[in-house]
Order: sequence, then C-alpha cells, then structure tokens
Amino acid sequence: MTNEKSPTETRGDAPMEADRELTADEVEALVREYDSESNFRNLIGPTAMIVTLASVALSLFHVYTAGFGLLNEVMHRTIHLTFVMGLIFLVFPRKRAHPTGRLWVESLIFAGFYLYLLYSLTQTLPASPLKLVFSGIMLALITLTLPLNRREADPGKVALRDWVFAAFGAGFSAYLTIFFKHIFIDNVGNPPEPVYMMGLVAIVMTLEATRRTMGPMLAYIGIGCLLYALLGPYLPGILAHRGYGITRIINHLFVGTEGIYGVAVGVVATYVFHFVLFGILAQMSGLGQLFIDLATIIAGRASGGSAKVSVVSSGFFGMISGSPIANTVTTGAFTIPLMKKSGFSGRFAGAVEASASCGGQVTPPIMGASAFVMTEMLGVPYNELILIAIVPAAFHYIAVLLMVHLEAKRLGLQGLSADKIPQFGAVLAKSWHLFVPLGVMVVMLLMQYTPFLAAFWGIILTIAFSYVPMLMHALGNRTMDTSTVLTPPRLIRGFEDGAKFALAIGAACACVGFLLGMTTLTGLGFKFSAAVVQLAHDVAGFVIGLDFTGLLSENGMALFFGLIFVAIACIIMGAGIPTTPTYIILASIAAPALTEFDVPLIATHFFVFYFGVLADVTPPVALAAYAAAGLARSEPMTTGTTAFRLSMGKALVPFMFVYAPSLLFVDFTPLEFITALLSGLLGIVALSAAYIGWFRRDLVLLEKILLTLGGLFLISTHWGAITVGALIVLAVLLRPISGRVSAS
Repeated sequence: MTNEKSPTETRGDAPMEADRELTADEVEALVREYDSESNFRNLIGPTAMIVTLASVALSLFHVYTAGFGLLNEVMHRTIHLTFVMGLIFLVFPRKRAHPTGRLWVESLIFAGFYLYLLYSLTQTLPASPLKLVFSGIMLALITLTLPLNRREADPGKVALRDWVFAAFGAGFSAYLTIFFKHIFIDNVGNPPEPVYMMGLVAIVMTLEATRRTMGPMLAYIGIGCLLYALLGPYLPGILAHRGYGITRIINHLFVGTEGIYGVAVGVVATYVFHFVLFGILAQMSGLGQLFIDLATIIAGRASGGSAKVSVVSSGFFGMISGSPIANTVTTGAFTIPLMKKSGFSGRFAGAVEASASCGGQVTPPIMGASAFVMTEMLGVPYNELILIAIVPAAFHYIAVLLMVHLEAKRLGLQGLSADKIPQFGAVLAKSWHLFVPLGVMVVMLLMQYTPFLAAFWGIILTIAFSYVPMLMHALGNRTMDTSTVLTPPRLIRGFEDGAKFALAIGAACACVGFLLGMTTLTGLGFKFSAAVVQLAHDVAGFVIGLDFTGLLSENGMALFFGLIFVAIACIIMGAGIPTTPTYIILASIAAPALTEFDVPLIATHFFVFYFGVLADVTPPVALAAYAAAGLARSEPMTTGTTAFRLSMGKALVPFMFVYAPSLLFVDFTPLEFITALLSGLLGIVALSAAYIGWFRRDLVLLEKILLTLGGLFLISTHWGAITVGALIVLAVLLRPISGRVSAS
C-alpha cells in the first residue's frame, strides 16, 4: 500500500509549498479574480460611510418587508433597484485598471448601440426644449461610458464618472417610485414624454451595471434581444417578425412588470436577497465551520477521507450559498490543501471541490435559492419541489463520491487520522445553537409559509442565537466560540456584505428582463423552440437513413438530439452568469423547446437548470474550476476538464429523468421508478470506473470503452437497452482479476 502519487498525477502541480492553507488575503484575492460578483472596491472615508449606510438600509428594507408585509410589486421592485443600481457603480470598479484595446473595442460597441437608441428615440419624440436638453445629457453620459480614465487612475477610487453613473442608475427607478401615481394610475397606457427618456436611461444604465458586475457577455445578450425586436423585418427566415419601435420597446421594458421590473428582479427582491443575507449572517455566526466539522465526522475516516469531506461540506454549504465560485473558494481554502497532503494531485483536488460546490445549487432543501425561482415559474409548492429534487441531487453526489473513492483506492490512500476528526459530542456542545435558525427556516418552508417569511425568521434567529456563546460564557461554560457573536459592528458588516453580494445578481436579473420582455413581445422563445425541433428532426432523419437494423425510430432520435442541442445551448448561455439569472434565461428560452417533444414541464425545467449550473465547471469558461485551480496551484484547463468529468453524474442525470419522469415523481409508477433508480446507479458506477480507470484493478482501454457504452445504455428506459447495458457493465466489473495485484 502506498501514498505516493503516480507520475501522471504530479504533472502540472506546483511544489509542495502549495499544500499550505491560504491566508485570508489570498482567499479574498482569488474570489475577486474569479467571482465577478465579489469584486468589491476597498473603500475608505466618506464614500465608505455612504456605501455602508445605503447597504445597511437596503438590507433592513428587505428584512422589514419580509417580516411585516411586502409593498405592491412595482413599488417594491423599484425601491430595490434604486439602491442596487446606485450602489453598483460605487462598490464595483471597472474590470481593468487601465484601458486596453479590447476594452476600447467593447466600449465603442456599447456606445454605438446607445447612440443608435438615442437617435431612434429623438426621431420619434416631438421637437421640444426638453428633448434638446435630454439629448445633450445622454451624449455626455454615453461619452462617460468610454474608458477615458488616466493611466495612473486607482481602480479602488470612486471617480467622478462613477458618481454620475450612480446618480443616473438610482435615478431611473427612483423616478418611478416618486411619480408612481402619475405614471401607473393617472396616465396608464399613455406614458408622458419624460417616461420614454427615463426608459432610455434605464436601458443604458442597466447594461452598464451588467458590464461592471458580470462582464460583457450578458450585456451583449441584452443588446442582441433589443436589436432583435428593433430589426425584426430585416431578419431571415423563421427569425423574422414585424418589428417594434423604440417607444413600444421602452414602454414594454420600463413601465410595468414585463421587462426590467419583471419576474427576474421580482424573484431577487422577494426571495434571493433574503437568502443571500441569511447565508452571510449564518456563515459569520459559524455555520460554515460547523458544516466542515460535520462533513469531517461523516466522511473523514473513509478511504480518501479528505476528498469526501470536501464533497460533503461543499454540498452542505452550497445549499445556502448563491455562488458556486464563492463556495469553492470558501470551503476549498481548507479542503484542497488537506486533499493534497493526503496524496491527491492538485488537479484532482481542485476538480473535486469545484464539482461538489456546484452540486450544492441543485441540492435541497435550499438549492442556493434557485428552488424559490422554480416555485415561482412552475407554480409548484416548495415542499413538493424539494422532494422532486432529492433523487437527481443524490445521483450527482453519489457519482462524485464514487469517483473519489475509486481514485483513493487506485492510489492506496487512507482516511484522515483520528486526531484530525472532531468528536461529535464536542461539535454539538459548541455549535448546537446554529441548528436552530436553519431548522426553523426549513420547517417553515416545508409548512408552506412564504419563503421570505421563513428567511425573515432565519435571519432574526441567527442574530439572536449567535449570542448563545456569550450567554454560556457568562454562565461558566467556556467551550463555545464568542468570536462568532453578531455584535452590532459585526451585524452592520453582515448587513453591508449581504447587500453587496446581492448587487451583481440584481443587475444581472434586470438585464435578463430585456430577454424576458423581448421574448414576450416577439415570441422569441417559440422561434427558438421551432428551430431546435426542426434541427433535431433533420439530424434524426439523417441518422435513421444510416440505420440498417431498423431498430431506431425518428421520434426517439429527434428527442435525443433535441436534448443534446438544448444541453449545449444551456452550457453556452450559462457561461459566466450566476445561477439564478441563468435558470430564468433558460426556463424562458430553452425549456419550451423540450415541451415540443412532450417532455413533462418539471423535467424540462430541471433539465435546463442542471445544464446551466454545469457551465461553471465546463471549459473554456469553467469559473468555479479555475478558482479551485488557483487554490490548488494546478493548471486551470486540466482542472476544469477533470471537474467536468467528475460532474458527469450531473450531466447524465437530466437525460435519465427526461426518459424516466418517475425519478422526479412525475407520472410516477413504482416499477419505472425502481428500474430507473437501479439502472441509473449501475450506470453511474460504470461511468465512474471508466473515468477513473480502476475497479478492483487497473482497467484497459477496451474495458473503459465498454463501461462507457454500457453506462449510456443504462440511461434508457427501454428494457432491451437496460439489459444489454447491464450485461456489458457487469461482465467488465465482475471479471476475475486473473492474478493481477489490486492497487488496494
């Protein structure tokens, strides 16, 4: 038995200095580099005070409305975006400290688009002094979007231009809030001229806020949607439509709940923000360390225990974390060095952490707040939705844990030593109070209380129970850690951080409103569906033409290729975008394509959601994997490739519940459920062994190919395919070792 790594496992790894745990500053630097949602300025002085006051006010507003009643939906969303858009330009710096050629090209594209919108609007509005003033202001604002900062400009300093952007960003939503009665009651259906002007400001500032927080990709999607609506008559074939004028588009996006203030921002303002805030406060009160301790107790003694601790702890933490990247870095700072010291390569250690951290987004009961978005969009009660999510999430974690186990056996690695595994009694004695807020919140959700009311009590109880260690110290019990008490200064910091971590997703969802608005206006979703269906049938027809056995059906092959095309589209559209807006985009555009193949609605939404999450570990834009590679000091692309392979359970599970909806308890029959469950588990074993290349012995190339084919056959619900797949897999896995020495 050996703890030495094979030569292939050391390739690309840094010296052993990388095995140490990173300092807090190094962890923060990694988060800033890979997680655009966390790339905050280091503010000081009066600006820092203003940002703190505004952030705390935003958090208190949401806590109050969650506990004592929401405003009407438009007012609630406009107040939310007033704070969010104003804070973004003060909290987030530009992506680059100094102008580059690429930044100039990108900025000129956006500025040209803004000028086109301004020209279109001014051509529509009647001549007036107000129009001239507005045109001059907009030209100045568009000029400021260009990267005209000096070479010596400090990216952490708030420039005058950012104060201007903050004022305009907050202003367009504040305008709707202040003049709510005038716009939505007195002039409903006939907005006055200033509304169109403020609507153009809203479009420009939303795109700029999205660029600032998320990078250009989502903003480009927003531009594409607007151009699609404007240029409909000039588009070819199925894409063509009658086209819409700029005033119709602004009215649709800015006034009402179909665009910027649509379901995406509504979900953030009423659900997501509260759970982001709860996650921040819970982590500050010690919940993150509790998750790690519990995971170590559960999995630490097993073979390859350090990696299994990573999987379990990341699953726990990922349920309440809205960001796979932040989850990767937070838990990976502890688990990745531990895995490397245990004998895993840096590449494999980083991949395990990234894959497990993304799994938390699909794991009930919290699912990184995405469950509440699905509840809103599907109209399915929360307690039913988390029941539906259990089997798919279990498949994902079984797959990752099995691959970790096989890799540990292949390398001959042991579990953690007894001195590194905490005692359950000691953990419970010092951390029992942390279970109360989380438990109460989950019970309230299961009892079908509103998510924001459950989050309200979760936040209140987290604050209250954080004082238990201080109380116990006063009573003479010194076992608890009083540094986790949410004292007023720490509570203010928690409210500030909670607001800051919700800013990027707020901007992203406002931009997603462009896509949702233009989808309802132009029927874009139906056109995408028609294109996917047509392409799937064309490819299926070609394959059927090559089938000399006559066993394949055109409808079956069309469904298969339709799933493949939608999965690819989901990964592409989900690249670099947070989980919640990714799901909203995919549910609006990609999911309707699958309903054309008579796939149950819940299965279509879970399918696109799983593949949207998978984008975070899919090269070339595998941000969670790249963050893990930074912690592991491994090569980013190979770490991303390994993380994707470790996530194959998540990649295959959606196909399984499309073919066998019983796994989601849809059209449930016991026979189909048990058959799909057993064949799915055997398929995961087969694919895990094929990827790791070991099952009781080293596997040769032919065996890996046979296991892969057999595993794919097992995804089907056709008895013939399942039987063939099971026979192939069992024949390989149960083949006698024939005198070979097992690595274990």
